[in-house]
Amino acid sequence: MEQTTKKARFDLSTDKSLKSMLSKFGSLLGLLILCVILSFASDQFLTFKNIMNIANQSALNSIISVGMLLTIITAGIDLSVGAMLALSICVMGVLTSKYHVNPFLALLICLSVGAFLGFLNGIMLTKMKLPHPFISTLAMKNVARGLALIVTAASPISGFSKSVQFLGSEKIGSVPVSFILVIVVFIGFHIFLTRTAQGRYIYAVGGNPEAAKLSGVNVPRTLVMVYTISGIMSALCGIVLVGRVNAAFPLAGLDYDADAIAACIIGGASFMGGSGTVWGTLIGAMIMAVLRNGLNLLSVPADYQTVAIGLVIIGAVYVDVLRNQAQKKAKAVPTSNTSAQTTSA
Repeated sequence: MEQTTKKARFDLSTDKSLKSMLSKFGSLLGLLILCVILSFASDQFLTFKNIMNIANQSALNSIISVGMLLTIITAGIDLSVGAMLALSICVMGVLTSKYHVNPFLALLICLSVGAFLGFLNGIMLTKMKLPHPFISTLAMKNVARGLALIVTAASPISGFSKSVQFLGSEKIGSVPVSFILVIVVFIGFHIFLTRTAQGRYIYAVGGNPEAAKLSGVNVPRTLVMVYTISGIMSALCGIVLVGRVNAAFPLAGLDYDADAIAACIIGGASFMGGSGTVWGTLIGAMIMAVLRNGLNLLSVPADYQTVAIGLVIIGAVYVDVLRNQAQKKAKAVPTSNTSAQTTSA
């Protein structure tokens, strides 16, 4: 009997270890499996040129997703990232084309506009006591998109200088500058979230805001900071987009919020808050880019690609639901065991 019990315990621990490994590296495993499938489906997939193309394609979603990640870690969401991107680059476009503002100053103003819009999202959430960031960011989505249309008279602006286009159009060797920027940004955010007090505060607010408040964390200030950063990353993504297409247009970034949310959830973040990593988010963005690239190589029509991406998003959210249910059960088991031991005593 004792040997059977020991064996059961050993199997249980092994099972937990396996679940832990799958939880940590499941998205990476999914990316590798997807790459293997596509490499057999198309002989062009594993070419160096195509891999660099995927790196370039993933840059936009990666940059905007890391800002979205912070909001999701706090159990929030930012539906306005695409609209903030559009307004930021449209303001920059008007300044450079109509008022001939110095390109470097225009870039700083672009980032400042994104930061200000994100700051307003945080203020609406914390000071105006709106019930959920869904409300404040949805309102900002409409306001920013409308202002972008007004500022540009609903017309695209083109003809940017090379200094403005640098991040989105240039390469160092064969590697796109945009993807090098992604790596630098993600290293910076990894250090921020794992090595600084503010990063730990973000996880604490998402895990349990009341406990964080009792521990001395300034919850409103942390939330305002998170949404401000999300605005900055939206504007930075816009700068890369302008470099890629040499144009600023008011309808830019229409579906970027959905893609960013999908990248975060696929990468292991949870809508419940308190979890998520920058590298998981990068893998999630890469999965989205690899899937789109592979479908293009296989000549799948754009309509069917949209359906495929939608199914991936549903699957990612469902996995998040299952993950949360498993965590709740894991927390309930020790409590049940403790109660049983107390009763028997």
